[in-house]
Amino acid sequence: MNTTDPILLHVEDLHTFFYTKSGIIKAVNGIDFLVQKGKTVGLVGESGCGKSVTALSIIRLVQSPGRVIKGRIFFENRNLLDLDEQEMRHIRGNRISMIFQEPMTSLNPVHCIGDQISEAIWLHQGLSKRKAMDLTVEMLIKVGISDPKKRIREYPHQMSGGMRQRVMIAMALSCNPKMIIADEPTTALDVTIQAQILDLMDKLRRDIGVSILLITHDLGIVAEMAHSVIVMYAGKIVEYADSLVFFDEPKHPYTLGLLGSIPKMDGPIPHNKILSAIPGVVPNLLELPEGCSFQSRCPIAFDLCKKEEPLLFEVGSNHLVRCWQFGRT
Repeated sequence: MNTTDPILLHVEDLHTFFYTKSGIIKAVNGIDFLVQKGKTVGLVGESGCGKSVTALSIIRLVQSPGRVIKGRIFFENRNLLDLDEQEMRHIRGNRISMIFQEPMTSLNPVHCIGDQISEAIWLHQGLSKRKAMDLTVEMLIKVGISDPKKRIREYPHQMSGGMRQRVMIAMALSCNPKMIIADEPTTALDVTIQAQILDLMDKLRRDIGVSILLITHDLGIVAEMAHSVIVMYAGKIVEYADSLVFFDEPKHPYTLGLLGSIPKMDGPIPHNKILSAIPGVVPNLLELPEGCSFQSRCPIAFDLCKKEEPLLFEVGSNHLVRCWQFGRT
């Protein structure tokens, strides 16, 4: 990452908790990161680590019983948490768009896709419905959908999964956003369509300069797309690095475990080779352990890990790690 690139999004000390009958779930528990203009940031981690809640917190769509209780989210130098709902609606879907992992749950099944995309355009851009529909056709062409004048009259169930995801991308880009949050955008797609969607997203980033926060559990996608990588575990960031550094010099034991569980395809595969796995399970966010939240699964944990929560230590240029192994003097 070029540290001179202007910052589009800056998240500071974000806390998002869910207040349930069983107790307080600290889904996002004090995270800081930034997204630069025209760059892609990969946000990775196991299910339940807080990735999607982070995204929903940014666009202020966290549903009850959850709420953002602390922090600041600066977008284009404005704290989104200070805006009223009307101001936020102007930003959501207009300046910041979101692509969800399953388009069938995001697209309305009883409205044709042309109406769904054009509605966002005329609401946010103030165009007439006719001009909004013309722009919808242009957006479908841009995302590689053939015969768009026919497609605008079709319903979501008449399209394949890859086609629906292209529609979601067209909708996300229709108002010329400065940033796209993509939450597992290719999970439901086969590998061929997945590659096409990722290529499309990266091409659009290069062509129009949109920034992307890419949320995924797939480190292969991160290696291909991201300029920098954030690793979350139990609601906290445990490692942050430029992409090349992240894959060449990973530091946190959790990161090493994630990378070690990926099959290697760049050499001969040993007979009966068993992939390594991270022992144990993610801790219950209602009952987080004292000290480091990863300590029960960590192969190098020592006494301090069980007593005090580690800080984020700087281990290199733009490289931070939450581990006491790097804070010892």
